[in-house]
Amino acid sequence: MLTTLRRIVIEFTQDNELEQALYRMVSQVKAAMGTDCCSIYLADHREQHFVLMASDGLAINSLGQTTINFTEGLVGLVGQREEPLNIANAQEHPHFIHAPEVQEDDLNAFLGTPIIHQRKVLGVISIQQKEARNFTENEEAFLVTLATQIAATLANIDSIGGLIESDNQKGPWSRPLKGIAGAQGLALAPLHFVQLKADLSSVAVMKVADVEAEYARLDVALKQTSENFEELAEQMRHFISDNSLDIFEMYKQMLGNAHLGREIKEKIDLGWSAESALKLTIDNYVLQFESIEESYFRDRASDIKDLGNRILFHLQSRSESLDAVPESFILVADDVTASLVAEYQHKGLAGIVSLTGSNNSHAAILARSLGVPAVMGLEFIPLVKLHQQLAIIDGYSGEIIIQPNDSLIAEYRHLIDEETRLADKVNQVINLPAITKDGKSIELLLNAGLTNGFEHSKQVGAVGIGLYRTEIPFMDRSCFPSEYEQTQLYRDVLSAFPQQMVTMRTLDVGGDKSLPYFPIVEENPFLGWRGIRITLDHPEVFLLQIRAMLRASAGHNNLEIMLPMISNVTEVDEALRLINQAFYEVSSELEEQGFKLVRPRIGIMIEVPSVLFILKELATRVDFFSVGSNDLTQYLLAVDRNNTRVANLYSAYHPSVLRALNYIAEQSHHLLIPLSICGELASEPAGALLLLAMGYDKLSMNPHNIAKIKWVVRHIEHKRAKAILSHVLKFSDEKQVHNYLNEQLEKLGLGGFIRAGM
Repeated sequence: MLTTLRRIVIEFTQDNELEQALYRMVSQVKAAMGTDCCSIYLADHREQHFVLMASDGLAINSLGQTTINFTEGLVGLVGQREEPLNIANAQEHPHFIHAPEVQEDDLNAFLGTPIIHQRKVLGVISIQQKEARNFTENEEAFLVTLATQIAATLANIDSIGGLIESDNQKGPWSRPLKGIAGAQGLALAPLHFVQLKADLSSVAVMKVADVEAEYARLDVALKQTSENFEELAEQMRHFISDNSLDIFEMYKQMLGNAHLGREIKEKIDLGWSAESALKLTIDNYVLQFESIEESYFRDRASDIKDLGNRILFHLQSRSESLDAVPESFILVADDVTASLVAEYQHKGLAGIVSLTGSNNSHAAILARSLGVPAVMGLEFIPLVKLHQQLAIIDGYSGEIIIQPNDSLIAEYRHLIDEETRLADKVNQVINLPAITKDGKSIELLLNAGLTNGFEHSKQVGAVGIGLYRTEIPFMDRSCFPSEYEQTQLYRDVLSAFPQQMVTMRTLDVGGDKSLPYFPIVEENPFLGWRGIRITLDHPEVFLLQIRAMLRASAGHNNLEIMLPMISNVTEVDEALRLINQAFYEVSSELEEQGFKLVRPRIGIMIEVPSVLFILKELATRVDFFSVGSNDLTQYLLAVDRNNTRVANLYSAYHPSVLRALNYIAEQSHHLLIPLSICGELASEPAGALLLLAMGYDKLSMNPHNIAKIKWVVRHIEHKRAKAILSHVLKFSDEKQVHNYLNEQLEKLGLGGFIRAGM
């Protein structure tokens, strides 16, 4: 029976025609369960009734015509109760409604179960039988399982208005499409769907005889691809000067890396064609990245696919051409890549919609740098229905509204104009200090992970680096980087901010962020071997990195070292022992060369909730605390924010999260230990206001948010922020927090930031 169920679900989800898919499904269920009738009713929430959409057993003429109000009949009762209804003789039930047109007079037994997605009833599926009997528990379980497995597919069809359509339905689709907010902003423009020019997934592997010819073809393709990436990067430099362009440098490094070319040629040596060898090599890398749970690293699989498809394009000697696009458009693709953004950004790109990916994808990173709104992760949406449709993209909420009506168009045009005016205001404070109207000063720092673009970051107001993610340079290699390579890399970062502190986080990988050359497979990676746990278990890796950091800091003396994922004092003690060992060794070596090494300040990241109850003990061991608000929120709420099923439950404005952050600030102040925070909350106007009031005087964020937060800080009094915080901490519901903060932003004259702040 399980095999039958799986086959029914797979065939249903893969069918492009809803009517055909529904009819085939009810016929398959009827046959599998040996009943006399199977029917499916879909909910029309506008009209507040269920519509009989498909049936094998009821009158054909009633399909699409028979409706049952949400509050009437057995079908309505199933929807109201949101649970299965199993009745031996349906016609004797008080809720039974006789509908002559469906011709069910000889059907007695009834079993119906709701189809529910994210607490919303989408429809009801039922089976009926002439024999008066209660259906068995196994039959009920089969139907319930089927309903749960088809719910997600129906929900996405419902999102684009595909469930219930009539000739007189015009205007907007039934409800906004919901994805993951990839880049903030608003846009109103037609959607433009783009297909891959070359797709490795369509390559059929085959062998050839002339190996040398394949070598030559591959070398030409690699060279052309590298030149293509350089051209794209050069185009983007006219619009972007920050480190988000490093993705193209990574592409070129991979192309110039003998390891990748060698792997492809090794497969050509086995007789495979260049295309086949490329496919086999890239597929292997993609498989490694896609097996990683952490979305940032999993999204690198998209980059590898993009690189492979670009090489394939040149292997197949195709000509470069762009489709005709509207003057302004929203780019839509199954997987929007960084190179795709680069191709279209100068052609009128107003927004980005990617069916796959998350806010960590390089396309989303580029979109943020370009100031273009992006929504990621809209799975199960038929792209063909989106092409050339007028749409609103909301990069704050992660929503897309298709075919908006006139009132929505007018509303969003007003919001877009307001955004433009606000951006002009924000740019006026870029070179001014981040100080409140009543004299409270804070530092706005940079989150970084690559080495380029720091000059641009300083130009937008950053006064240092609050979080340098050292694991990102580890990704684009085939083995751990040497001490020399790391030293050169870290020296470039430290020299970019010679007068300000640079906080480097030690290698934060493991479990959910494993490296291709250091794979880790675990049952529960988010609670597994990661962060400081893995580097303490591998002191040879940890010591090498610390030594490189210390060597790089010689002559700069602006290094701070931060330990990630700390959960107890033993981890800190052991890490400090290793750091002291490395410091003694490097200091002695440098003294012989005439350099005096200054011991860097050591801090910890507060991400694991257990740390909140040992802050006093930790404060005696380290020099500063830095809150990682994203992970702390995720662990406090037990929510994976990149999982679309529960992403709506993730919120740094949850009362528990805000109280935890306030408690950390109070304790840090009492313990006289410096405190900073990095994470998305710090980059949101409302969040920055609350953090300022709590006592966080160092906020670290992506460069494109620094000027915005500086403008907010300069337009509020510290005492007013503290008064707002005192009210917020009394609320027990997240909605109350949002409503109150929106109200206060309006009163402060910061209403334009309501969209951008929550």
